[in-house]
Amino acid sequence: MKLNLPKPFTFEGGKRAVLLLHGFTGNSSDVRMLGRFLEKNGYTSHAPHYKGHGVPPEELVKTGPKDWWKDVMMGFDHLKRLGFEEIAVAGLSLGGVFSLKLGYTVPVKGIVTMCAPMYIKSEEVMYKGVLQYAREFKKYEGKSEEQIEKEMTEFAKTPMDTLEALQKLITEVRESVDMIYTPTFVVQARNDHMINTDSANIIHDGVEAEQKKLKWYEESGHVITLDKEKEQLHQDVLEFLDSLDWSV
Repeated sequence: MKLNLPKPFTFEGGKRAVLLLHGFTGNSSDVRMLGRFLEKNGYTSHAPHYKGHGVPPEELVKTGPKDWWKDVMMGFDHLKRLGFEEIAVAGLSLGGVFSLKLGYTVPVKGIVTMCAPMYIKSEEVMYKGVLQYAREFKKYEGKSEEQIEKEMTEFAKTPMDTLEALQKLITEVRESVDMIYTPTFVVQARNDHMINTDSANIIHDGVEAEQKKLKWYEESGHVITLDKEKEQLHQDVLEFLDSLDWSV
């Protein structure tokens, strides 16, 4: 059976560009609906994949934040090569952390962070998340329960250096948000059990942008882009992007 794994996408919808960034253990399908919505409303969007994502979990643990940051920058450069001078960025979870890092690394037009962690509850919570991702992926591959259990036992022995590196990345970004002067829209789901939701306040209060906004979504969980309030989220992101001082 050939698996249809998600692919990076570019939706060309207009002269304004948005880089869309997925989360840890996620892939471009997390931001695909948002990309299609923006395309209909005059925005071109590009969503890269980070190395080791959207592929078997054994590949994921061989990669880390340095690899993923390269992929983020390659995504940004991809839009530049397409001729876009002004690029906004919107990211979910880890993608939101990278959106903030972009904000103090390269000139961006605006930043949207969605359920972005500024500290992780614990490496144990992240580890459980990786194991859950691994199990779901193996189910998707159509493997038997017996085969999945056997592979999961092996997988659980794998060193997870990635998680420590991820903690360091998040700390680095949290300590640098006061270097961000770009308009910022902070999105946070109230029922987010993956991260400490106070992260949203840390981002909102920490960025030095004059134009900044924090909105709580009362009925959504961590993957807010696919949850109950996604249509409202789409409208709010569009309203924020439309409010930016684009030259086109």
